[in-house]
Order: sequence, then structure tokens, then C-alpha cells
Amino acid sequence: MRAIQTRRRSRRETQRGTQKVSLGPFQFVGLKDVALFSRQMAVMIDAGVPVVQALEILERQFGKKAMAKVLRHIRSTVEAGSSLSDAMGRWKRIFGEFLVSMVAVGETGGVLGFTLNRVAEYLEKLMALRGKVRSAMIYPAVIFTVAIGATIFLLVAVIPTFAQMFATFDAELPLPTRIVIGISNFIQTNGLWLTLGIIAFAILGYYVFRKNERGRYFSDNVFLHTPVIGNVLRKSAISRFARTLGVLIKGGVPIIEALEITARTSGNRVVERAVLEARKSISEGKNISEPLEKSRVFPPLVTQLIAVGETTGDLPGMLDKLADFYDMEVDNAVNTMTSVLEPIMLILMGVIVGGILISLYLPIFSISSVIK
Repeated sequence: MRAIQTRRRSRRETQRGTQKVSLGPFQFVGLKDVALFSRQMAVMIDAGVPVVQALEILERQFGKKAMAKVLRHIRSTVEAGSSLSDAMGRWKRIFGEFLVSMVAVGETGGVLGFTLNRVAEYLEKLMALRGKVRSAMIYPAVIFTVAIGATIFLLVAVIPTFAQMFATFDAELPLPTRIVIGISNFIQTNGLWLTLGIIAFAILGYYVFRKNERGRYFSDNVFLHTPVIGNVLRKSAISRFARTLGVLIKGGVPIIEALEITARTSGNRVVERAVLEARKSISEGKNISEPLEKSRVFPPLVTQLIAVGETTGDLPGMLDKLADFYDMEVDNAVNTMTSVLEPIMLILMGVIVGGILISLYLPIFSISSVIK
């Protein structure tokens, strides 16, 4: 109860705007910095170093990084009489609800070092999971960028030379050649406006589909059901859900609050809605597995194992096993996606570039046949 009251007090203080300093527009604190802070803070707390002194040591270690400014403010807040969780709660956009809640539980139970160690392990596994997903997206993005760059180069630098040569022909050009030359002329004439239009469309699309709640849910749902890529995103979301909920329950966070934190930190609105439905089910005295199964976001394996964990009373252990299993599944899904997308992107690139080149040589072939 005391931990819950502490977290609620932290929320109220955050809502009143107790954060007195802010980071600059080009200063960021990444997940790696937060994980490093958790790991080293845990080591010093376990070694008996006072919290204020540990914060001072870490502040010097981070040097001129943005994290040093955050730690300086946290240290001054703790020195003024606040708890570490209250001070970190004023920087929730950096540390997140998950870490702040775990620190509050650790302080209440007198196991802050142990809790921070568990948080550090969770963050390190989360970083590894993110790295796998990002690496899976890099190769297709590079191939797509190269294909677009090669196409633009042909349209802007190569086709105008051929167009000048074709202008001397006293014959009608083939339809594919006329289409390619028309596209080239349009890009050369309206290239600036076309670029600005694409940028404006991208910004507008981002604000419509990612900043708007309905748009965010729609786009997240589309991504989850996208062939090949959706499989990677779904499995990584399940792994993150199981890992987060398992760590929170093991740390002593009440199940209702743990589900709420897990939903807010899921990073996907579809998964968030499914988890919030499970939270509602728990508050009504029901189990977690049924609403998760009805959402159709989680496969039967997940819901059945969660049901087994609820029945046996070892839900955190079952969630850890699920997270480990889906970490391996993400590896397999990434390898599958790479092996599938690589030939598709290469074929697409070949079709675009090859089509342009063939359309340029069609008039030359026609002239050669006439001469013969």
C-alpha cells in the first residue's frame, strides 16, 4: 500500500510540473543510458554506497551527456528530502512508468539494489530485441533506397540525353518510351515541388496516423497484419509484453497496476487495448487469458500458457518462459523476413531499372529493323 501511495504522490507531483529543468532541443537520453544507470546504480547500492553519493558518482561518469543533467536534478531532489522514485518520477518521459514503479517497490521493500539489477536485465534484453527488429528493417530499406536512387538518376541524368537523340527521329516513339520520357520531363520540371509535396505528405501522414489516437491504432493494426514484417512486429510485441509484465509482478507491483504499466509501455495501440481489456477483466474478478484470447492479438500458445500460470500460481515464471521463447521466435522471424524480402527487393529493383533501360532501347531496335 505504501508503494502505491508513493507512486500516486509521484504522479501528482509530475502533473503539477515539478520538473524544474529541461533538456535542450538536441539533448537526448537513450535507452542505453537508462540501462547503464540502472546497472551501475544497482552495483553501488548493493555495495552499500548511499543513494546521493551513487548519483553523484554517476553524474560525473556521464560527463557532458544529457543524462548528467538529469542525474544532477535527481540528486538535488533527493538531497531535499524526496525519495529516489519521486525524483525519477519527475523525469518519466526518460525513465518511464515501468522503471519508476520498480524503484518505488524496491525502496519500500528495502531491496532497491536487487530491483535495479532486475530492471537493468530487462532493459538490456529490451535493447537486444529492438536491435533485432531494427536490423531486420535496415537491409530492405537500403535496397529500396538504392532502387529509388538509381531510378531517379536514370530519369534525371540519362533519359534526357536519349530524349534529345530521339527528337531527331522522324517516327513515332513506342508507348513505353514516351511514358518514360514524359515522367523524366515532369520530374525535371517539377522536381522541387514534387520533393516538397512528398515531405509535406509524409509529415501530414505522420501526424494523422501516429499522433492521432485512431490513426495510431489503425496504423499499428495494419503493421501487425502486414505480410512478413507483421510477423516480426507481433512476436516482438508479445515478447515485450511477457517480459514487462513478468518483471513487474516479480518486483511486487500489484497485478492491476502492472497490467496498466505494461499496456502503456507496449509501444503498440492494438496490444495496449488488449492488455487494458485484460486489466478490466482482472478488476472484475476474472482471469487474464480470456480477454487476451478474444483480442486475437495473442496466439493460442500465449493465452493457454498464461492460463496455466494463473492456475498454478506461477504466472511470473510462465511469462518469463514466454518471453524467452518469443525472443528466439523473433530471431527466426527476422531470418525468414530477410530471406524473403531480399529476392523480392532485388526483383523489384531489376524490374524498375530494366524496364526503363528497355524502354530507351526500343526505338533503337525499331530503327535497326527498318534499316535492315
